[in-house]
Amino acid sequence: MSDETEINIFRSLDFIRDNALALAKAKSERIYLEEYRKTTKAILMQRAENDGHKTTASQEREAYAHDEYVRLLGALAAAVEEEERLRWLMVGAQAKIEVWRSLGANQRAEAKSV
Repeated sequence: MSDETEINIFRSLDFIRDNALALAKAKSERIYLEEYRKTTKAILMQRAENDGHKTTASQEREAYAHDEYVRLLGALAAAVEEEERLRWLMVGAQAKIEVWRSLGANQRAEAKSV
């Protein structure tokens, strides 16, 4: 294999190593926000009840329409975007490694057949 191929494979391996923590952090942030969304909804529904909204449906409507909840959804969207960006970069690096492995196997098979 050429030096360029080996450099790319090592760059892919380095990328996975160097970004594993960032992906883990992005995933934990997304999961935290998904769970915190439930807490925020409950708190906002409680506030709505205190403001005179007696039915669960009206409390839920008020919670979903609250600026705090909308901001939380924006943060959740950003967290999902970052997690997916890193995940797909990891998938790309892994795919490069698999292509490299396949090329190596093909070259070894060709060498044996000659």
